[in-house]
Amino acid sequence: MNREPLTLLGIETSCDETAAAIVRLHPDGHGEILSNVVRAQLDLHAAYGGVVPEIAARAHVDLLDPAIKQAMAEADLGFHAMDGIAAAAGPGLIGGLIVGLTTAKAIALACGKPFVAVNHLEAHALSPGLTDGLPPPYLLLLVSGGHTQLLIVKDCGDYQRLGTTLDDALGEAFDKAAKLLGLGYPGGPEVELRAAHGLPNISLPRPMLGRPEPHFSLAGLKTALRQAAMARAPLREQDVADLCASFQEAVADVVRDRVLRAMSLFEDWIPEGTEPALVAAGGVAANGRLRKALDEIAADCGYRLVVPPPALCTDNAAMIAWAGVQRLARGLTDGMAAPARARWPLDPDAPPALGAGVKA
Repeated sequence: MNREPLTLLGIETSCDETAAAIVRLHPDGHGEILSNVVRAQLDLHAAYGGVVPEIAARAHVDLLDPAIKQAMAEADLGFHAMDGIAAAAGPGLIGGLIVGLTTAKAIALACGKPFVAVNHLEAHALSPGLTDGLPPPYLLLLVSGGHTQLLIVKDCGDYQRLGTTLDDALGEAFDKAAKLLGLGYPGGPEVELRAAHGLPNISLPRPMLGRPEPHFSLAGLKTALRQAAMARAPLREQDVADLCASFQEAVADVVRDRVLRAMSLFEDWIPEGTEPALVAAGGVAANGRLRKALDEIAADCGYRLVVPPPALCTDNAAMIAWAGVQRLARGLTDGMAAPARARWPLDPDAPPALGAGVKA
């Protein structure tokens, strides 16, 4: 480990959050967030029921410089005090990624600092080290708007994918469920809010239960929800609440089954004497019903459950800076030609999932 602290500026522009943060890695291995600024774009996209890439990219151009200025001011540090500059380089929306990458490279060049191109998924994967001091190895459930995966996190840069989604990601499924029920955007919080006032009394399928590979498939569940809603039209407020509760319960059952299967594979690999840990990261990890299901699984199976705070589950720059400083501490930096990547799998050697349109 380094004898001196390492301090990094991180930039996140992979989707519709414009974010900048400064994180410090101390010699004993623990992390400290010196600032974490997130400027959301929800109002710009709400009317469209989802993120519009061109609007997002233009908003990043307007919002990123003020976000960086605020992050530097809150940390009371100048660029000269940074040991490196990191930016999310993928996976994500190319236009937004280019804005963040170009800005980070410009700062790094102007200040003579190392540049680190960060995999956004790796940033989620490593975030428990920042929030809870949890080092690898552990089992990760990565659940976001664009990705749903189960992975073994062996070390920084070393991942084994156990399962992925064959169609919709969990966050995408929640957003589509909300849209077909006439709810607002983003859909996940809206579905959870309505579900709290409903009963899970509507029969919906649990896709993929019992399958040997811990993959997910949610498109059929979404279709079944649409059919159940059409059968009850016109929908009363209680109908919507019951549909949301039933959908959320079905998702919880699917996640429980898939995680249990991944645990059995993880336990075949885990080094002897290692305390097993389950991590849930990504925006959907903030869902209360999902968290309860994971609490139950972890307690039943003797795992430590780690879920970063909600503000660090959703897209943010602190996790980008943390992943960047972990790579920098290992001497891993990138050149100015590092590209933006729409797709960037954590486990590039994982075999394609049969039937997937795969969001790896």
